[in-house]
Amino acid sequence: MARIEPLSLEVSPELKEAFEQYRRSLGFVPNSVLIMQRRPKLVKALAGLAAAVWDPASTVDLGFKRLVAHVASRAHGCRYCMAHTAGSALKLGVSEDKLAKVWEYRSSPLYSEAERVALDYALSAAAVPNDVTDELFGEMRRHWDDDQIVEITGVIALFGFMNRWNDSMATPLEEEPEEVGGKFLAGRGWSVGKHRA
Repeated sequence: MARIEPLSLEVSPELKEAFEQYRRSLGFVPNSVLIMQRRPKLVKALAGLAAAVWDPASTVDLGFKRLVAHVASRAHGCRYCMAHTAGSALKLGVSEDKLAKVWEYRSSPLYSEAERVALDYALSAAAVPNDVTDELFGEMRRHWDDDQIVEITGVIALFGFMNRWNDSMATPLEEEPEEVGGKFLAGRGWSVGKHRA
């Protein structure tokens, strides 16, 4: 059950543009933002950061960035964000097979060496305390340029905020991500209906 209930879209008309950004990106306005709208400046700041992280001019594939967010969210234990990032990855062209093998990325032929290193980096960067070593960062530099490392780290940092927000608020999961979670996250501590108020 949500600790603070999401408000309706009509409560904050000044957030119409931010809400539309989420609707274009996800297909709906997430409950996390509907709770957050009690402080419109937070929604606007988050929308700005999210727009920068998911910039279509990114040099890192947007679908892969969603997998980075998914792995970081798993490290944090945020099922809300795991379901959202899984659904978004599919919408951005990640195959169902690749998503299904995300936790076998180290051995799956569906993942390149560069992707494996980036997902190792996501796990280490999302760990508490942070576990990124100089050696791991050196591996990142072997596969990704500095601009791409900034993009990948931006994804992980954004989801550090979102994971803590959603777990602290017990944000109720929307229907579409609930279905994706039931299909792709079963067996990983997931149960349908458990994540909605």
